[in-house]
Amino acid sequence: MKDRASRLAALRREMDIFSMDGFIVPRSDEHQGEYVAPCSERLAWLTGFTGSAGLALVLKDHAAIFVDGRYTLQAEKEVDGDCFERCHMTDKPAASWLENHLSKGMVLSYDPWLHTGPSLHRLKQACEKVGAKLAPAPHNFIDAIWTDRPDPPLYPITPHGLEFAGRSHEDKRAQLAAQLDQDNQDAMVLSLPDSIAWLFNIRGGDIPCTPVALGFAILYRDATADLFMDHRKVDDAVRTHLGKDIHILDPKALAQKLDELSTKTVRLEGASTPLWISERLKNAKADVVLGDDLCALPKACKNDVEVKGMRAAHRRDGVAMVRFLHWLSQQPAGNDINELSVSQKLDGLRAEDDLFFDYSFPTISGAGENGAIVHYRVSEESSITLPENGLYLVDSGGQYRDGTTDITRTVVRGVASAEMKDRFTRVLKGHIALGSTRFPKGTNGSQLDVLARHALWQAGLDYDHGTGHGVGSFLNVHEGPQRISKMPSKTALDVGMVVSNEPGYYKTGAYGIRLENLVCVRRCEMESEREMLEFENLTLCPFDVNGIDVSLLSEGEIHWLNSYHKRVRDELTPLLDPQDAAWLAQTTQPL
Repeated sequence: MKDRASRLAALRREMDIFSMDGFIVPRSDEHQGEYVAPCSERLAWLTGFTGSAGLALVLKDHAAIFVDGRYTLQAEKEVDGDCFERCHMTDKPAASWLENHLSKGMVLSYDPWLHTGPSLHRLKQACEKVGAKLAPAPHNFIDAIWTDRPDPPLYPITPHGLEFAGRSHEDKRAQLAAQLDQDNQDAMVLSLPDSIAWLFNIRGGDIPCTPVALGFAILYRDATADLFMDHRKVDDAVRTHLGKDIHILDPKALAQKLDELSTKTVRLEGASTPLWISERLKNAKADVVLGDDLCALPKACKNDVEVKGMRAAHRRDGVAMVRFLHWLSQQPAGNDINELSVSQKLDGLRAEDDLFFDYSFPTISGAGENGAIVHYRVSEESSITLPENGLYLVDSGGQYRDGTTDITRTVVRGVASAEMKDRFTRVLKGHIALGSTRFPKGTNGSQLDVLARHALWQAGLDYDHGTGHGVGSFLNVHEGPQRISKMPSKTALDVGMVVSNEPGYYKTGAYGIRLENLVCVRRCEMESEREMLEFENLTLCPFDVNGIDVSLLSEGEIHWLNSYHKRVRDELTPLLDPQDAAWLAQTTQPL
């Protein structure tokens, strides 16, 4: 904490040198992704907060950090309250905080590479309301004082073969270029690493847990493209894979290429493109058109090869989970059975797979009260032993060459209280209700979200996170544009989309419950007046029946659970050794 105070003081000295009254520190890099390279962990370096979403505002005499409901408990533990006011971004938005702390004539600065136009809009309005000014900083003030900042990553790029991708990059570029031509647009600038990875069928490792390479791209209406990446990442095999129509350029050449788009019509995705790029194009007199990233929907709607790969990856991932849960069931309470050691055991089992590349996110391993921290990250300092009686939550996943997995199971240790069983069962009821629903084509996730919450709402309960996020194919574990959430969504769920189904319940200071499967949208084979869709469960892993109050389940819910457990048993048993298979048979006995 003392170190954080000295860093905050150093930032204020740097601000003062350039006559700035404030500086915005987002939890983002130049690509606006959820995970960032170590060299871009500026918010964590300054504040100590390690969550995947947040924002700090630093003024000369005040500072605050803003997080959402997933991270309020985590921020309380990681951020020094004497240095930063800790704010829930819904209850106390950053814009409102600025209105109370800025005054006329003050200048709030920012790094235009780390913000988009929409992300700065409310902050700009707040500045204008009190007569202050929002202005780009001459450089990133954090970088100027971060003396031991890690170097930018240089992980080698590899081709993502057709056996995994299912479509050639030539075909993808032709499809998107045809759309540009139809819209009378000359080019599209891409800044999202997963869009670039999908479009060019390449993968990398510049970001933890995400197999992408950092860089930028410009796709032209004739289907040629410029790819801006460090040449040290690219070998001859990648150059051959990309072919003559994709020009690999140094990242420093981006400015010149943007300038050359003068008088051209250029498509940008406003929510992800750095303000630096849009301002550069406007200054070059390009006609900037804000529109959806044309990669987003075809990337989200997995083709048959990708869906087949996801099924295979989840089958092998299910084997690792069953082996882990069987092992865990044999471990008595003791100091050696703690959040960190148990997490490492699971990570090691996943890593045995031949197609394993990385974890899809740092494993969330929360016992007791730590399970109530939605995105808890265990460390040697925070790790506690698993309870003799109570709940343990583990949320984990793998990046495999043929697919990405994400699964949460809550395990009963010893005996669960009646309240715990009630909450566990209500979460399970929501999981079943969402997972078993049929819905007409054109339905979006916000229209289905209530299904997962209904049983909790009837008891006056809820959870403060979305119910489902999109998942990529050996790409981002959190992928848009589809989602299942209270928040409005304009994107309809469609065939091939993979989303999570993860209702939960969290009792602060006591325990947490979350039950998560990944599901794939498919056509529903039924007689109907309109086209209907449904979910296919990709995740194969038993739920802990010791957490269930059977009296709260309907006959239909019991049938769903028994059928799901039979499928898990049938598909995984041939892949397990006799001891693990026997445990699976026992734990999936019909209710």
